[in-house]
Amino acid sequence: MEQIYSNYTDEDFKVWELLYHRQMKILPEMASKDYLDGLKIIEFNEKIPKFEEMNIILTAETNWKVYVVPGLIADKEFFELMQNRNFCATTWLRKMKELDYLEEPDMFHDVFGHVPLLTNKAFCKFLEELCRIASDYIDNKNVIEAIARIYWFTVEFGLIKEEKGLRIYGAGILSSSGECEYSLFSNEPKRFPYDVQHVMDTDYIKHKYQEEYFVIDSYEQLYNSIPEIEAKAKEIHEKGIIIKPAVQPQYK
Repeated sequence: MEQIYSNYTDEDFKVWELLYHRQMKILPEMASKDYLDGLKIIEFNEKIPKFEEMNIILTAETNWKVYVVPGLIADKEFFELMQNRNFCATTWLRKMKELDYLEEPDMFHDVFGHVPLLTNKAFCKFLEELCRIASDYIDNKNVIEAIARIYWFTVEFGLIKEEKGLRIYGAGILSSSGECEYSLFSNEPKRFPYDVQHVMDTDYIKHKYQEEYFVIDSYEQLYNSIPEIEAKAKEIHEKGIIIKPAVQPQYK
């Protein structure tokens, strides 16, 4: 598959422009410095980005590239692609009526939310190694569930402690104006220091804002946690530890 830029409609361009400006009004004071640096490196702006141009920059920075997928894909394919530095992204955009919520991640989430941090070498090494572990245990649903929880609470919904205070690096938050405010300033959710076992013991939520967030000190901390993640995966596999996925609501 490939991105066919000529297929984007006037509504698509307007949706990207609206979402881009909405997030850029708040993210300079909320997002991780490395994410904001990545936005500049990738040269994001109010126009829908061209994957071919992004990949030239990403390849030079970290040897990653954006790989077009139709939407959610099977675990095996997803982890193998990511292990080989191919970041899976869709090319379709939400409709105007879906600006604030949609059930399946679109290109704004995949690209605006995720791609800027693919310029950070430590984060990329963490992502690559996490997906390698998942690929090694792809037939063990309990290990995959444990890895999914790590991915969810870091790559998608992670917070980081920086010099200027608590900041966001998780793409699921960065692409949502409502959850940006909620994750940093609301008294409702709990915030814990990043801990592999704690994360693996925590159910994640798809249909509403998270009840718990995990805070890292640096992207190097994420990468340095890989040996512990791999040891936990091996333990789950060898001991037959059962990790039941959270019951999520059925969308209609």
